Amino acid sequence: MPAKKQLSFEASLEKLESIVQTMESGDTTLKDLMANYAEGVKLSERCLKDLTRAEQAMDLLVKDDNGKAKAEPLTIEGE
Repeated sequence: MPAKKQLSFEASLEKLESIVQTMESGDTTLKDLMANYAEGVKLSERCLKDLTRAEQAMDLLVKDDNGKAKAEPLTIEGE
């Protein structure tokens, strides 16, 4: 089975916002609410992971021993 392509941060956030709007509308069944909730949790975890990576990259760009800007490549485990 081919690997599922991961959504970008922006696409994940957009989908999460859509799920929230759907859930807040009150026009869905309990079964759909539960499915949306589960998908929303996964999407929010993905977004938080992406934001953490971006924050780490920014930290690497602005910190060095002398307090001067320094660029270093970000190494992420598992990639």
